[in-house]
Amino acid sequence: MSGITYVRGDATVPSVKGVKVIAHVCNDIGGWGKGFVLAVSRRWPEPEAAYRAWHRDRAANDFALGAVQFVQVERHVWIANMVGQRGTRTGGKGVPVRYEAIDSALETLAGKAAELGASVHMPRIGCGLAGGKWSRVEPLVEERLVRRGIRVTVYDHGE
Repeated sequence: MSGITYVRGDATVPSVKGVKVIAHVCNDIGGWGKGFVLAVSRRWPEPEAAYRAWHRDRAANDFALGAVQFVQVERHVWIANMVGQRGTRTGGKGVPVRYEAIDSALETLAGKAAELGASVHMPRIGCGLAGGKWSRVEPLVEERLVRRGIRVTVYDHGE
């Protein structure tokens, strides 16, 4: 029995009241242009601009695997850019997803969501272009968010 609510739809348009954090996984090389980020960028330019600046100035900030950047895009909507994948390609070193980085990012996300009194909305993070398995990510979401009483909705895009 999961404490996560699963729905069909677009995670960029959560239909609940109150403060919402839309969480997604980014790579650690500054790439933004495929996958869920395209839906984010169609609605708001700020998360991409913030992510690119964060990556560009990484020598002077906390940009790294496991880090999270929170970008407020509307009065009650925040985007969580979570660095949870190494590079963008599947190759000799396996898939880009880094479960330990996602776990660390979810811990930071939990603190921010609790501070804001927010619910969390996401696609199946780490499982698209990052190549991860939801069977590995779901328990991390349960442990870090649901057990702390944070409402989580996971969106499966499609008809």
